[in-house]
Amino acid sequence: MSIELGHFALILAVAIAAVSAVAGLAGWNRSERIALLMRQGAILQFLLVAAAFGALIQAFVTSDFSLKLAYEHSHSLQPLLFKITSVWGNHEGSMVLWIMILVLMGAAVSVFGRNLPRQLLTLVLAMQSLLVAAFGGFTLFTSNPFLRLSPAPIEGQELNPILQDIGLAIHPPLLYTGYVGFSVCFSFAIAALISGRIDAAWARWVRPWTLLSWCFLTLGIAMGSYWAYYELGWGGWWFWDPVENASFMPWLAGTALLHSALVMEKRNALKIWTIFLAIITFSLSLLGTFMVRSGILTSVHSFASDPTRGLVILVLLALFIGGAFALFAFRAPALRAGGLFAPISREGALILNNLFLATAAAAVLTGTLYPLLLEATTGKTISVGAPFFSLTFGAIMAPLLVVLPFGPFMAWKRGDLIAVTQRLAGAAGAAVFAAVLIVALTGGSISLAPLGLLLGFWVAFGAIAELVDRAGFGRMGIGQSVRRLVGLPRTSFSTALAHFGVGMSVIGIVAATAWQAELVTTMQPGESQTIGDHMVTLNGVDNLQGENFAAETGRFTVAGSGGTRQMMPERRVYEASGMPTTEAAIETYGFSQLYLQLGEASADGGRVVRVWYKPYVTLIWLGAVAMALAGFLSLTDRRLRVGAPRRVTAQAAAAE
Repeated sequence: MSIELGHFALILAVAIAAVSAVAGLAGWNRSERIALLMRQGAILQFLLVAAAFGALIQAFVTSDFSLKLAYEHSHSLQPLLFKITSVWGNHEGSMVLWIMILVLMGAAVSVFGRNLPRQLLTLVLAMQSLLVAAFGGFTLFTSNPFLRLSPAPIEGQELNPILQDIGLAIHPPLLYTGYVGFSVCFSFAIAALISGRIDAAWARWVRPWTLLSWCFLTLGIAMGSYWAYYELGWGGWWFWDPVENASFMPWLAGTALLHSALVMEKRNALKIWTIFLAIITFSLSLLGTFMVRSGILTSVHSFASDPTRGLVILVLLALFIGGAFALFAFRAPALRAGGLFAPISREGALILNNLFLATAAAAVLTGTLYPLLLEATTGKTISVGAPFFSLTFGAIMAPLLVVLPFGPFMAWKRGDLIAVTQRLAGAAGAAVFAAVLIVALTGGSISLAPLGLLLGFWVAFGAIAELVDRAGFGRMGIGQSVRRLVGLPRTSFSTALAHFGVGMSVIGIVAATAWQAELVTTMQPGESQTIGDHMVTLNGVDNLQGENFAAETGRFTVAGSGGTRQMMPERRVYEASGMPTTEAAIETYGFSQLYLQLGEASADGGRVVRVWYKPYVTLIWLGAVAMALAGFLSLTDRRLRVGAPRRVTAQAAAAE
């Protein structure tokens, strides 16, 4: 019965969303009652979709295989966590999660946006409701997750073993929150174009939602990268897979949107560009949804292979993206450009940042879609792989990394490049010293890798130099400088932390790519092999029984500078599907990792063993976490809270 109630709740939520969209778009400038109706409708949509989502979870947890979705993607022997994550480990359930986060964002705008202008709030909620109605209707009519089976099967078919991992509990919700969160920015952009209100206050309202979505998308991409790294057993952290690219493109556009909104908020400039970025960021999120669910891609990330679904999503894309750009083209000529500034200024630096990021997103988009368009138009099949993306993206990002530390030092409206260069001289010297030291210790030669390290250290030390300069270290006493440092706004710390995170990730990428060591060999029990400073010994292989799989577990001893450690990689075969998987063993030494995979048995009784030593690889993900934490820190600044009253002390009140 709960399945039918969940189905009805989703239908009712879509109906309320459709009514709210029509009412809001038709009466956005009429009365206060429309705004109240929109707020109540947004909260009601959230409650109904939450009920539908809860009904799905209940069916999976109780192994109710009369639900077709549970039968196809769950099994009674699966651990409880994987029964729950099975809900969104498929196309239909993941669409319900997508809608769930969409209505959650709408309800959040309704609750936290009470101080927004009435007309703007009504339009934003109307656009959110229109998205809910469209994608909810798509789910109900083409991807219904509530279909029943009669008679009910006794046992299910099991979730894809690769997805039976904690990563499925973390990666999709984080990624979808980032994807769908940009819908709020999109709705704000459409509302601004319709109402004609586009000013610094609008940028201040939209920036927290952009920042929140960007933080979750950053964490989602980082978690997906680490999940692929330890689960797929190939030791790689990024493959330039088309669906990986589909999540990376909105991140690049969203990063540009963050910086552009900052210029608009501070200087009332870049209005047209900011609106354009808000539209394009969510458009790229929708494009990622189409690529995953249309069946046009073959990827470990793809859920659907039904061309009918792909056609419907393509129509929705055309309506939303095409309609948004048509409205933009109609209204943009009437928008005023905003304040003037010199090319050498903080505004100029942020514009340069935007140009590099937008170009990088365009390059990734071209490399991702070109093979698909070529095959669709000519029938020819080509592959655009990692070499193209790495070379193209690296060439675009390198100059951005060079200029990145200059931006925070620049004054608004007009800056002094020579003075800023002098203030960054210490950071430049420290970066050169660190890069030369590492090259000398590793015995490397002058190549692109040391230059990449130099860029990473330059960005990281430049972020530290910004805080040192703002606090006045070297220009005044230590005590006074410390007090100034503690008193800096949180946004100053968040900017420095975000840029420091970028530097960390660059260092990790360069080091792990250029100086990793790899060993592929066959080992007998008791035999040892050496990789770098580590001696790896195979002690034996045991057979173990898990909850829903049988496993061969290798027992390895690793001796090195970090002491002696035990590593136990596995090869699993899942009972329901008979599908084999590998579970790598990973040991962390500082910021570096030793990665060990147990391979198949050889004819002479040995085992194929693959070992990688990856120096500083953890900096890739630690840098991403630092960037996300910087965003959350910035959100705690009162200046980013819409409608937050200014706190007036009693002394200040008396003075007034």
